Amino acid sequence: MYFVLALGLFEHLGAGLVWGKLVAGLAARVPQPPEKALRDLRRRVGVAPLKRLFDVLAGPLAQPSTPGVRYRRWRTVAFDGCGSLSVPDHERNRSWPGRVERRYGPGGYPRLMLMTLCETGTRGLIGAVFGPATKGETDYAHDLVGHLTSDMLLLADRAFDSNELLADIAAQGAQFLIRATSVRRPPVLALLPDGSYLTRIGGLPLRVIEAEVRSRTADGGVFGGTYRLLTTLGDHRTADHLVRLYHERWEIEITYLALRHTLLKGRILRSKDPAGLIQEMWGLLTLYQALRSVMVTAVETISGCDPDRAGFTIALEAARDTVV
Repeated sequence: MYFVLALGLFEHLGAGLVWGKLVAGLAARVPQPPEKALRDLRRRVGVAPLKRLFDVLAGPLAQPSTPGVRYRRWRTVAFDGCGSLSVPDHERNRSWPGRVERRYGPGGYPRLMLMTLCETGTRGLIGAVFGPATKGETDYAHDLVGHLTSDMLLLADRAFDSNELLADIAAQGAQFLIRATSVRRPPVLALLPDGSYLTRIGGLPLRVIEAEVRSRTADGGVFGGTYRLLTTLGDHRTADHLVRLYHERWEIEITYLALRHTLLKGRILRSKDPAGLIQEMWGLLTLYQALRSVMVTAVETISGCDPDRAGFTIALEAARDTVV
């Protein structure tokens, strides 16, 4: 934890300031290395140790008895992409992530695409991949499918309803509840008592649940639409439960809120070359997962307490105070 927090602080402060914070509480005098020496040391550490550290920490965090993390016997998980991680506009960065082309020209900063598989109840990371934002979310999603297991129920948005991806998820033995795109019109093979129906997509037998979603804004306006949900769960008595369950997919957005705005505070990443960016990203993800792990451990000391009750900002500040 000490090393992870130190690296996390390096991303927002100068190396010299971070070193001063880490040794401030020591009684003995310690050397004060120049900032360049600390920066060179970070380069010598390289990417592999940070990637390995993330792999050690990554995975589901909740116990079977933890509230809010399961639907029946399945652990609820979600994946989605975050394409708003900006990196310095340096020539070495332009050669890897590159700039995203907008309607009126390229974006101001090169951007990374981050794709994670998240445990919805705890928002812990089960897997993560990242790279150029020019590569689509669906392509990155295929890289995460191998992390799915037969005790998981995947919740995902309409970007992830391609026939190939659905088949890959089912081949892992995982269940899924995925919103279909509006242009998809699956054939109705059999109507079920709860209003859902059976269909077949790309040779995969599925059930379709259609739901009208309406929301009222603070000024009295109403907006919404029809959600068409594809699922491998065949129990026709569960349509209402699954419609209510689907909104938990949005918990992965809270993951990205914590990464972009609480840890990074809306800043761009610091590194000016691809190797540094990769190391920085694994450090950021490792720090995030370490904090989530501690938060879940703390929550589970109170019987029946939902992980939603733990605040990420409070956990981050408590960890910084402990290190300093």
